[in-house]
Amino acid sequence: MTGLYGAIQPADSVSLSTRTHGAVFNLEYSPDGSVLTVACEQTEVLLFDPISSKHIKTLSEAHEDCVNNIRFLDNRLFATCSDDTTIALWDLRKLNTKVCTLHGHTSWVKNIEYDTNTRLLVTSGFDGNVIIWDTNRCTEDGCPHKKFFHTRFLMRMRLTPDCSKMLISTSSGYLLILHDLDLNKSLEVGSYPILRARRTTSSSDISSSGSSGPRAVGSPCHQNNSGPLSEKTLSRPSQREGGSPRNSLEVLTPEVPGERDRGNCITSLQLHPKGWATLLRCSSNTDDQEWTCVYEFQEGAPVRPVSPRCSLRLTHCIEEANVGRGYIKELCFSPDGRMISSPHGFGIRLLGFDAHCSELVDCLPREASPLREIRSLYSHNDVVLTTKFSPTHCQIASGCLSGRVSLYQPKF
Repeated sequence: MTGLYGAIQPADSVSLSTRTHGAVFNLEYSPDGSVLTVACEQTEVLLFDPISSKHIKTLSEAHEDCVNNIRFLDNRLFATCSDDTTIALWDLRKLNTKVCTLHGHTSWVKNIEYDTNTRLLVTSGFDGNVIIWDTNRCTEDGCPHKKFFHTRFLMRMRLTPDCSKMLISTSSGYLLILHDLDLNKSLEVGSYPILRARRTTSSSDISSSGSSGPRAVGSPCHQNNSGPLSEKTLSRPSQREGGSPRNSLEVLTPEVPGERDRGNCITSLQLHPKGWATLLRCSSNTDDQEWTCVYEFQEGAPVRPVSPRCSLRLTHCIEEANVGRGYIKELCFSPDGRMISSPHGFGIRLLGFDAHCSELVDCLPREASPLREIRSLYSHNDVVLTTKFSPTHCQIASGCLSGRVSLYQPKF
């Protein structure tokens, strides 16, 4: 694995005029790896053949504002979200028109997830809302939807691979975990038990309307928070016997290196493909430090992950270049979970848990250890904002502020 990842080099790139599509905010491969989609600053979505590097199509007016995130539901259907407050569904077989447009958010929509078990689409935005969409009953007029959860300063929302947990990061440094997830039940004030909270918020902060937070996913992130969420220390309850309540809420302040008294903003959130850990990109509130951190899901003493009720333990971290201040950088795991691709200045770094690209569970340290740099790749002339591994080929894509998309693959 070290030889394979160490041989990755720039393979090809697509450089298009920034007058039309602007910065690249997000990249997403189809599940079969046959299509690479690009979310752009200026209302557009680009589609490429990642093998031939050929441009397939441009959706020139996919939205009325910045396109922030793309998510495939299967090999032909995908969803896009935008600062125009809408989500759009698309079919690769008929790209001239949208399948439907979803209205429900009141501010910029930044994140899309999909529960393959229930076929429910899950979105989050800077209105602080997590909304559930029933794609089983989707029509040209939209989908039935409901507000599932609300929190102030919401930045990112992710589902674990088995869709048993929802993780939500905030610009005030909190990480919320909903355990034993049931998307069919909306959460109202006081309707969820708080488990294992270290430092938590009052109910009014979690479930009432609040600030929509800073701009995200590559967009300038000039924070205007009036301060962290109100805090109170809760005693950690003993492990509950028997079945756990559905949608139990755990509120954590993840340990982050650096000067802790300045606070941190969790700007990017990803999940290990096997559900073993979460990957965070954190920046200080003074915007002068950036860190990439890996936290294992654990129960009690550090053990090999087995998906119990959990808290998080910092296992690996590395300081980032901290260039392109005010812009969020989206990082990712490789499909096998052995590698992390992280935007680093005008390129990307391939990071491993050790020098041999071992599995995380085979090299869990007793104390937080540095991530190992396997390779650095520089092929852009501007700050890289997003990167993504192909799910089927040994290929990585990256996109930068000036609108260029670069591809990397092994060369022997």
